[in-house]
Amino acid sequence: MSTRGGHSTPRHVITFAFVAALSPVLAGCGRETAADDPPAPRIVRTATVEKRKITTPLTFSGRIEAEDEVNVAFRISGRLLSNDSKVGDRVKAGQVLARLESQNELNALRQAQAALAAAQGQMTQARNHFDRQETLLAQGWTTRVNYDAATQAQQTARSQVDAAEAALSSAHDLVGFTELKADAPGVITATGPGAGEVVQAGQMIARIARQDGRDAVFDVPSQLVRSASAEPEVDVSLADDPAINAKGRVREVAAQASAVTRTFEVRVGLTDPPAAMRLGATVVGRVSTSAGPMIDIPASALTRMNQRPAVWIVDPTLGTVSVRNVDVLRFDEAQAVIAQGLDTGEVIVTAGVQALHPGQKVRVLGSEQ
Repeated sequence: MSTRGGHSTPRHVITFAFVAALSPVLAGCGRETAADDPPAPRIVRTATVEKRKITTPLTFSGRIEAEDEVNVAFRISGRLLSNDSKVGDRVKAGQVLARLESQNELNALRQAQAALAAAQGQMTQARNHFDRQETLLAQGWTTRVNYDAATQAQQTARSQVDAAEAALSSAHDLVGFTELKADAPGVITATGPGAGEVVQAGQMIARIARQDGRDAVFDVPSQLVRSASAEPEVDVSLADDPAINAKGRVREVAAQASAVTRTFEVRVGLTDPPAAMRLGATVVGRVSTSAGPMIDIPASALTRMNQRPAVWIVDPTLGTVSVRNVDVLRFDEAQAVIAQGLDTGEVIVTAGVQALHPGQKVRVLGSEQ
């Protein structure tokens, strides 16, 4: 090829320039073709929804109490003369725990003794008079009226003696009631008023834990009381040393909830508790409750849509995903129990939920799609 000045341009230079000009066009066509290709399916991990029996472990804090614990009190009112009971003291059956001033009761006892002696004297006189009248009536020296009067006087005197003896026995009891005795061996867990105070009949002077068993006592919410099985086995251990433990079963459930906490007191009878489980020790109780068949899914499957919990559902036919709201009954770091929103047999995404969008194609991890 020639130019106006008589110079010619090499052919290979022209070819290089043409190719350089055409390269951007070809590159643009390549990018447009790649953009038209469908995106590769996103790899996810899935699980099939199924119902199964859910076991939930429950833990409560409680305390050790005596299986049989009673408050001891005086049967009569009076001024407390002595109360030497101390918390933690071991007592024997019949041991005197406290005393009341007994001067009034002793005076009543002496009065009852005097009344009995007087009634017995009248009884002797009435009996002698009756014997005389009976003899005279047999000999015909007295009348039937006098004999009947003597009989009545003797019966009245005998009744007065009986009443005086009963009054004397009651006076003896009142004197005995001025001493408060333990009715069984045990340990004192609480004490009441001290010496010098005036106490009323029935007022607690000491609380005795009888030595015939130990209970672990827990305050349990009402919904758990309703859902618990009839006789669940409870694992009880010391709060400060879990290695010290014992087994037990529910022995008693309070009929009425506490007015303050609205919980029910549950007493668990312990089987062969170790000596380290002393009265008042803090313990931890563990029990597993089983509910009916329920749907549980991995917690990693949960996401949010419309400010509510949701999960991604996989369509096995199309290989796409859609999002659906669910109602969560309860959840923890490992699993979530679904109350409503899923059906048995549905496939949900359990890993890779953060980068999905509705209608997106997915491929299950490990499949060859």
